[in-house]
Amino acid sequence: MDITADPGSPAEPPEIPGDPLALERQVCFALSIAARSVLGIYRPILEPMGLTHPQYLVMLALWGQSPLAVKELIEMLQLDGPTLSPMLKRLEAAGLVTRTRDPDDERQLRIDLTEQGRALREQALKVPPAVVAKLGMSLGDLMDVHKGLTELNEAARRAGVGPLPPPAAGSI
Repeated sequence: MDITADPGSPAEPPEIPGDPLALERQVCFALSIAARSVLGIYRPILEPMGLTHPQYLVMLALWGQSPLAVKELIEMLQLDGPTLSPMLKRLEAAGLVTRTRDPDDERQLRIDLTEQGRALREQALKVPPAVVAKLGMSLGDLMDVHKGLTELNEAARRAGVGPLPPPAAGSI
């Protein structure tokens, strides 16, 4: 028995029939096209709300729970600080969120919804059904895609790959 091999993975990569380098067979290619296509569907739906897709994700997180520390938003959305910070400034300028220092820890910035930000949630309730309708897929099929992508993201995370670098030793 080879003790250096990961017991949960095969000793050698699986043999892939056909041309393993065919563009249309690449997972990365399918994901790239799907991401651009689906985000293209969201764009005109979100535009009347004054939101970009990344801003919509921030708002979804805050509609689920607010206030949140910036650190919590970074973890939830799997974004880095330099990406999130200007987005939060734009949402604040639009009157949708407030950014305040945590009174218990001045180093922490807390993000909360304004009344206007809370009210926007009613309009956002129309987004998921509009996306489903535009895609023309059944809700069951879309849930299957979501499940598969979640499993893929988890597999990448287990492989030590993710959208953010791992935290530095000793950090929380």
